[in-house]
Amino acid sequence: MLSVTTTLGNTMSIHDRYRLSVVINAKGTYTPLGVYRSPDGVAAAVAQALPEFFVMDELGDRASEAIAQVTGAQAGAVVHCTAAGITLAVAATMTGGDPQRISALPDTTDLHNRVVLPASHVVDYGHTNVQGIRLSGARVDLAGTEDKCTITDLEAELDGPDIACLMLVSSRLTKGEPIDLVAAVRAAHRRGVPAIIDAAAQFPRIADLLATGADLVLVSGQKYLGSPTAGIVAGSWPLVQSVRAQEKGIGRVMKPTKEAIVGVLAALEEWQAFDRVKWEADELAKVDAFVTAAGRIPDVTAEVVPDPAGLQVSRVLLKVPDAKRLATELEAGTPPIYVMTDRVDDNELMLELVPLSPDETATILAHLWTALT
Repeated sequence: MLSVTTTLGNTMSIHDRYRLSVVINAKGTYTPLGVYRSPDGVAAAVAQALPEFFVMDELGDRASEAIAQVTGAQAGAVVHCTAAGITLAVAATMTGGDPQRISALPDTTDLHNRVVLPASHVVDYGHTNVQGIRLSGARVDLAGTEDKCTITDLEAELDGPDIACLMLVSSRLTKGEPIDLVAAVRAAHRRGVPAIIDAAAQFPRIADLLATGADLVLVSGQKYLGSPTAGIVAGSWPLVQSVRAQEKGIGRVMKPTKEAIVGVLAALEEWQAFDRVKWEADELAKVDAFVTAAGRIPDVTAEVVPDPAGLQVSRVLLKVPDAKRLATELEAGTPPIYVMTDRVDDNELMLELVPLSPDETATILAHLWTALT
């Protein structure tokens, strides 16, 4: 836990200093709870950057090189967050690097301004990705239904006039049958339309998503990578440069800070250095142990559930008598414990344990015993 030194020479936690709740986040990389925990090396790099000056374009160039090296993309950019990345990526497909077009947005008169999005890929991150697209001035045309979008459905929308890009989403929040991302990207490319994949929480899979042929892949720096709040855009050189050029237009209000870019650089260095095979094994062992312990609580069934979008993360699924009441009691406890509540109507709760310490997982188990027995 980060701490500060008082005038008396003692240490006071950041929570105590600003009278903030200490919470246990088993809800995953959830923005309203601060998303994730940054490694010590990232925190140190950010602290080192804060009192310094930089040529920001030069810092952006170093970030582009690092993103390209780690992901295999031609180039990369850091933006304020992934939500900003959606708006700026769509803007880039409409304007290219043309300064006049960039300065005109969100007025898209005489621009190709229609974005095709599968209806099943409309997701809400606190606001919908549809609104994120519209912030650029683009129009959204939905393909298929909430339950199903076929490649034929996509092709029907892509055959229309003034298409700026195809937007796809890789997330556990999508609905209906999964879409073959490779086939969808190819359908767009057959019509000369760029394809963008929004994969906010999918940084560990970014190379696989780029391998679909997508022109841009958007991921979060603070989800699993552990950087400060930042969106990472990786993809083709021309489109990445067009994304960066938006800082002369609507991207000015979505620009990254110096500490965010330095934090991303440090986080990418740590990502390359650590043993991901061991990490995956350790995380699965943590989940297995929790499932075994939770399964001993009367009337509780516990299972290991893989990430539905293919992320190398397993979660705990709890089937309990009254999931809604239990989630409410956990959040009202001391400390408050937050879990995924998407399935409360089926009396199921989901827990993600990745950033949690052994003491925190033990606290969750203790609270479950208290609440259920």
